[in-house]
Amino acid sequence: MSTQQETGMTVTHRVVVLGAGYAGMSAAIQLAARSNRREGVGVTVVNAQERFTERMRLHMTATGQRLAELSIPELLEGTGARFVRGWVTAVDADARSVRIDDDRVLHYDTLVYALGSVADTSAVPGAEDHAYTLSSAPDAELLADRLRRLGSGTVVVAGSGLTGTESAAEIAERHPELDVVLQGRTEPGAAMNPKAKAYVHAALDRLGVQVRTGAEVVKVLPDGVELAGGERIAADAVLWTSGTRVSPPAAAAGLAVDRRGRIVTDATLRSVSHPDVYAIGDAAAIRQRYGVLHGTCQGGMPTGVHAALSIERILRGKQPKPFRFGYYHTPVSLGRGDAVVQFTRPDDSPRRIFLTGRMAVRYKETVTASPWPTYGRMKKMPTSGVFWPRGGRFTRVREAR
Repeated sequence: MSTQQETGMTVTHRVVVLGAGYAGMSAAIQLAARSNRREGVGVTVVNAQERFTERMRLHMTATGQRLAELSIPELLEGTGARFVRGWVTAVDADARSVRIDDDRVLHYDTLVYALGSVADTSAVPGAEDHAYTLSSAPDAELLADRLRRLGSGTVVVAGSGLTGTESAAEIAERHPELDVVLQGRTEPGAAMNPKAKAYVHAALDRLGVQVRTGAEVVKVLPDGVELAGGERIAADAVLWTSGTRVSPPAAAAGLAVDRRGRIVTDATLRSVSHPDVYAIGDAAAIRQRYGVLHGTCQGGMPTGVHAALSIERILRGKQPKPFRFGYYHTPVSLGRGDAVVQFTRPDDSPRRIFLTGRMAVRYKETVTASPWPTYGRMKKMPTSGVFWPRGGRFTRVREAR
């Protein structure tokens, strides 16, 4: 493996990427591949595990399905980037340093913050102590073990968004001996057009998922959940998918963050309070004309690539360009043999066209598996990663006259 130490390169500009998810890996590979031709730029990637976490497949891990073992060092191989395994315990934005596992310190000239988000179990009493989450592969494996040992009983999936819908369908299909309740404030597929939403409901009904909406979970108990109004639902396991929060080092470092802890960025993805810090993916509050970008792989990878392009432009003495992104689809799996793909306008509102059934399954699998060939192409040809929907009129900034 080619690393900065092995090549003997003298590093004069240190770029540290915190987090190796979809966004962080995109930034690291894009920047390292481009910096390979530029003397003095060193890229270091920090992540708690060597294994890449396929966030889009964690509902499969939670039902005992084995996924491919994807190694972050192997994905970085050939780029010249250095990998450091460890937990980020603190960031000192003034000293431009990062503390790893409380006993190691890395210094940077430019920081790319891509630590992502986890399930927000702090918002509701009992969720932290009694609910399972899909924040990481080990978390999902804990739920898989619990479901495997149950034999019978009830599983409550709290949160009727995309993660909750996919998880409820997967659990019901893989564990037909269990009763699955999908509990949320809104209907599953609420953002889809009426026909696509109806398909989601029909699929969940076919799988035996009991959908309950209109009431919020206000407390998670050792043996169930309590809803607003006092009703209780008995459960042998509770999966919490309602809301996310961002890793706390950003706020603790004094970086400007929003109410959810996401780093507030300017148009080029730099922190508004610390221009030597770029924030990408779920960790960033990135505003477009239609609103703040929400955390998905389709938007996360472009933010990583754009941050790399911005850093390279600054190193070449140029000004970075504004980031623009428009959504184009919402793929939702409904077990292994069914899915819905809702095509969207750039502002994420639903179009009339959507896919269902086996065609949607093939489409969803192609999307889910797309990062690996994308990373491979970027290593050989960095420009291959710079193409994504910019959003047209939905993201175009009108200049003042």
